[in-house]
Amino acid sequence: MPGPLNGMKVIDLSRVLAGPYCTMILGDMGAEVIKIESIDTGDETRGWGPPFVEGESAYYLCANRNKQGITLNLKSEQGIEILQKLVLGADVVVQNFKPGTLKRLGFDYDEMKKCNKGIILASISGFGSDGPYSHLPGYDYIIQAMSGLMSITGNKEAEPVKVGVAIADVLTGLYTCIGILGAIHHRNMTGEGQEVDISLFDSQLAAMVNVASNYLCSGQIPERLGNAHPNIVPYQVFTASDGDFVIAVGNDQQYRKLAVLLEDPSLLSQRYETNAGRLQYKGELVSRIAKKIKTKSRAEWKQLLDVAGIPNGPIHNVKEALESEQAISRNMIVDVKHPKIPDLKLVGSPLKFSKTAVNIDRHPPLFGEHTDEVLIKLGYSRSEIQAMKLNQII
Repeated sequence: MPGPLNGMKVIDLSRVLAGPYCTMILGDMGAEVIKIESIDTGDETRGWGPPFVEGESAYYLCANRNKQGITLNLKSEQGIEILQKLVLGADVVVQNFKPGTLKRLGFDYDEMKKCNKGIILASISGFGSDGPYSHLPGYDYIIQAMSGLMSITGNKEAEPVKVGVAIADVLTGLYTCIGILGAIHHRNMTGEGQEVDISLFDSQLAAMVNVASNYLCSGQIPERLGNAHPNIVPYQVFTASDGDFVIAVGNDQQYRKLAVLLEDPSLLSQRYETNAGRLQYKGELVSRIAKKIKTKSRAEWKQLLDVAGIPNGPIHNVKEALESEQAISRNMIVDVKHPKIPDLKLVGSPLKFSKTAVNIDRHPPLFGEHTDEVLIKLGYSRSEIQAMKLNQII
């Protein structure tokens, strides 16, 4: 069954994570994706290890399936000529060069639309195409710092902490994918392509959601709260007799159920009836709950809380999460055929469609694996391809 984006063609000039993650999602949904890498260095993540599996880095493998891979020297006239031919038959181009790089190469959006007026160019950068920081490189770690995310992550008494995954990159990849689909819809209505300007900084600011809104509405600067929530109580880690787990009480009804379950009449005090009250008296309330939680094991609490309908969950390590019954039932680990790696497993797609399939038809490409195949489809002969290799065009 073809995917929902079957028939879409994407030229992927991006590398590292935000761009490749976006184009992988498009590829998972059936788009034809051609990944173009520098003939000199390729995608930087090819060298980001260990771990490596048969010479391929785990980092590169995580974001590059469902793509064809070619190498191309975009600093050469013939390299730009090849790119022009690819763009001529494409729907979307994704790139994350520094702002201005495509213009210096002589093939920015204004030039692209001359050969394909419907082309959609998704440009990803650290800070966007304008503003005083637009010239700065975009690194997830720096964005986490400058966006305010690190200022609210970790314990108040300790140093600020980054999120344990490149979350700004991942969010930017998702926003880019959304932007592309929006531009596709606009083109379907008008016939016009456009450039979509996405930055890591903007994406992470947008993802501050309620924390940013708290500041804008109150003028108070949010602080680090560790595992607690700035607006909801109790909503944090608690320690049972044999270890830690999370309780997330999302409304007053759930709180009343918890108070009854904990068999402590003081928890039913009028001051704790509403979330606003619980937030005001957070310290004393959490202390009382914590004492009761220590009296039973995590398994005992989970059974009781589940029956009562109170959200809770164990704190899994990565192995436990990926190998959980839920992850397996949702096909979140997939086996992918690879020419060098005999037993390649990747994280599956979270997208589940009732009418169109999400398929993993291509392994993350080897360096330059499909260069000849793609160029032959563009009309180049074997002898021309060999000459381009000798001249370091491909």
